[in-house]
Amino acid sequence: MRDLRFAFRALWNSPLVSLVAILSLALGIGANTAIFSLFDQTLARPLPVPQPEQLVNITTNGPKPGSQSTNNAGGMESIFSYPMLRDLERVQQVFTGIAGHRSAGGNLAYAGQTTSGSLMLVSGSYFPVLGLRPALGRLFTVDDDKTPGGHRVVVLSHSYWTEKFNRDPGILGQALTVNGLPMTILGVAPEGFRGTTLTLDPEVFVPLSMRAELTPGWEGLERRNNYWIYVFARLRPGVSREQAEAALQGPFLSIIRDVELAQNRGLSDKAKERFRNQKLSLVPGAKGQSNFGGEARTPIIILFTITGFVLLIACANIANLLLARAANRAKEFSVRLSLGATRWQLMRQLLAESLLLSLAAGAAGLLVAYGTTQLILSFLPADITSIFSASFQPPVYAFSFCLSLLAGFLFGLFPAMHATKQDLASAMKDQAGNVSSSRAATFFRKSLVTAQIAISLLLLVSAGLFLKSLVQIMKVDLGIVTTQVVGFGLSPSLNRYSPERAKVLYALLEEKLRAVPGVQHAVTVMVPLIAGNNWGTDVDVEGFPKGPDIDNNSRLNSVGDGYFRMMGIPILAGREFQLSDTASAPPVGVVNEAFQRKFSPKGSILGKRVRAGGPKDPGFEVVGVVKDSKYSSVKDPAPPLFFLPYRQNPGFADGYVYVKSTLATEATVAQIRRIVRELDPALPIEELKTLESQVTENISTDRMISTMAVAFALLATVLAAVGLYGVLAFTFARRTREIGIRLAVGAQPGAIRNLVFRDVAWMAGIGALLGLPAAYALGRLAESELFEMKAGDPVVFLGSLAMVLLVVFLAGYLPARRAMRVDPMTALRYE
Repeated sequence: MRDLRFAFRALWNSPLVSLVAILSLALGIGANTAIFSLFDQTLARPLPVPQPEQLVNITTNGPKPGSQSTNNAGGMESIFSYPMLRDLERVQQVFTGIAGHRSAGGNLAYAGQTTSGSLMLVSGSYFPVLGLRPALGRLFTVDDDKTPGGHRVVVLSHSYWTEKFNRDPGILGQALTVNGLPMTILGVAPEGFRGTTLTLDPEVFVPLSMRAELTPGWEGLERRNNYWIYVFARLRPGVSREQAEAALQGPFLSIIRDVELAQNRGLSDKAKERFRNQKLSLVPGAKGQSNFGGEARTPIIILFTITGFVLLIACANIANLLLARAANRAKEFSVRLSLGATRWQLMRQLLAESLLLSLAAGAAGLLVAYGTTQLILSFLPADITSIFSASFQPPVYAFSFCLSLLAGFLFGLFPAMHATKQDLASAMKDQAGNVSSSRAATFFRKSLVTAQIAISLLLLVSAGLFLKSLVQIMKVDLGIVTTQVVGFGLSPSLNRYSPERAKVLYALLEEKLRAVPGVQHAVTVMVPLIAGNNWGTDVDVEGFPKGPDIDNNSRLNSVGDGYFRMMGIPILAGREFQLSDTASAPPVGVVNEAFQRKFSPKGSILGKRVRAGGPKDPGFEVVGVVKDSKYSSVKDPAPPLFFLPYRQNPGFADGYVYVKSTLATEATVAQIRRIVRELDPALPIEELKTLESQVTENISTDRMISTMAVAFALLATVLAAVGLYGVLAFTFARRTREIGIRLAVGAQPGAIRNLVFRDVAWMAGIGALLGLPAAYALGRLAESELFEMKAGDPVVFLGSLAMVLLVVFLAGYLPARRAMRVDPMTALRYE
């Protein structure tokens, strides 16, 4: 405690040095803490359930012939049919229970108000397998999920209960209308539980067996070739994941071979073999099921690497600062040693000062971390940021504290060791320069600066790669016009609209919107543009070969008349859709260039017949070919794509409406809300945003990584320049007598300048030799995040090297200028 009090007084007596050290270190610690907070929320934090380590997710590697539907809970390997879920529940003996879940959109109505929300369809075993207890009422049991369509009950999420019902306990037993179906509220899920899929925050939980009732027109509940459910389980005590996997494999294959294989006709021999011998696997499920963790892993690792290097540069600067400060206290240390103090006591004293600095920097770093987290979240889409928090959990505070201690030890150890290794005789003669100018101290200081130059070069190259990648993404030709376009979604089917009634609604909506002064056009589509959605199907194209192993898949969309004209997509051949393309007219379709290249590479596809609904489907005639345009993602190439008039699509009900207008965005939005409210006040508007903002959201990860990489790289370069300036200034201040002697015996100022720049050149050269290969290695790690470029881009490398060398030599200019102006007579009287 006495050491801490003395350390506090020592730091208080040199406030400027202490403040600079704290601020520099706070930037490094704060940046790392912010990235760790995101890491904790995306990759490290387990589900808030008892013993999450016992949870496993079930996957298979086999083909899934038929209909498949995935979302951000996982890919094709993670989905099962409803009958298979029930079969696994029946045959398993190694789990305390198996549960299934699937998210879906929903319209929630209560007390005359309808809002758009998110549902989580869950099996009756879902909450028991997770081991959760209700915050109010009760949760589902297996008895609430036995009969398809027979359980009109619902459990509210805790956040929905809080926001919508103000935690009213009287809500139990009341009716909440979900997708037009009145359902009784049984209970409220525990606080903090947001389901088992990261990035999803469902408002309500409903029984899995109610899927068909809540999705009008859907009939896939009993079909074994309809894959849509995600499945997890909890291991029995004493059963390992490997043992459970081996025990479940046999019963699973029996179901596959004895039941499902016979129902999947039309498979090739090769596909049958793969289907028959597929492997069931169990993977850790403590963190739930989500694609987002895998997608976020590489960006978080990259940002962690960058912020870690920034912290190392800050530590190097403070180590040099403390070393210089210790040199000026050499006489004090020598006196204390001569009076009987031990070297360990002095080291302990200096380390206490370092730790106080680092802990103060850690506290300030929390403010930096909060601001950095807010900045990162500002780049991400609202549906993702809604499940993240800028506030910190205990693991984040623990990380910041441990990082502060580690940083204090790293930058304080060598200065403490070196400062206490005194030559008492020299020190008592007031030759304090001995300490600082020793070879070990000089080599250490220059090594730190060289490392700083290498790291700053590494970070500048990385930032340059990401920045150039972002620039290239921004230059991508989307194939559509995005300016002055506002879009919004509607889900009439969830309010029990039939497809025919929904089409009437969209026709009226288009008519009323087009009549608004300033609106140039309004058009309905089935799949929103560049929103990450992919709708695809196998097609049978006239003249194109057929077979079980031939790729005949295409993306699709249903659109209204004038769509291509409004979106600025050129018609290359034929015509676009017209108002006359109704359900009673001959079926027609328009395809893009990629579709024609794939299915009719040797000639025009105009006039050919395309079937997209099986052998009994009469198909449509291709009446137009349009230029390729982006479909799901800015970065992905345009896929083979066909368009149908939405009026000729018998199952079309839920769609997206785009409005092109010369009005201000706020005025367009107001008109949209007014007209939708006039047509159906119970129909909530979804995803209301400009098309430009949708495109921006689609590349949000690239924008976030590029911005943060550039900001941290510039910060690191500035810190490195400050470190270089400090070392050179201190070194040549200690060599003032030597420089004065050189000048007195006839040395020219230019020779003194060259003396400084020679040191700079050596440090810059070695730093470049170390930094460039490291930058290439980091670029290879991040290459998957780069768009149409390689990690070794010469323009980025040469530009970054030039920038580092410029900054380094500018940092060396002031010490060189000061050394050139030394007065020999003053220098000879120095010290």
